Amino acid sequence: MDWLPLLSTLAGAAIGIGSTLVVDRNRWKREDVKEAVRLRLDIYTQYTTTVKALGETLRALAEREHPSDDERALALRAAFRDSGVSIASERMWLIAPQPVVKASDSVFHCLRRICDGYADGAAVSGPEDRARWEERGRAAARMRKLMREDLGVGPLTERHSPLLDDHGDPAAR
Repeated sequence: MDWLPLLSTLAGAAIGIGSTLVVDRNRWKREDVKEAVRLRLDIYTQYTTTVKALGETLRALAEREHPSDDERALALRAAFRDSGVSIASERMWLIAPQPVVKASDSVFHCLRRICDGYADGAAVSGPEDRARWEERGRAAARMRKLMREDLGVGPLTERHSPLLDDHGDPAAR
């Protein structure tokens, strides 16, 4: 019996099966990477829109008339609690890389300070308020930059919005 044709067939089959497995594994890896990027994009989008909406809500509540200072503080803290920012933050802690987590946590704490400042009676557009919003603007810009880098998106050539204009303060322009 001539073994050469049989061995050649077996070698060809092994090579064919092996190359198919390698191609499938590479395809699976690419799909896994794409899915991870899509998941982070969804989480980043949810977080950035939640913090943007929360900032607008806090400012609107601080500008509104309230029956008392305690009512104002209660409304502000309830808005913070009900905004979903804590849930969005937890998702960041679970999925995002460490630099993005740190940056998003910084934005979270900036918003907490804004909320607490308003709850303690800080005047909207006062010096302390502007300083808090400037800090939040810098933290948000850093966070977005890190998110874009993580997603493989190039840097922005212009700012999303001026630092103080994030809350619609025309005096800041």
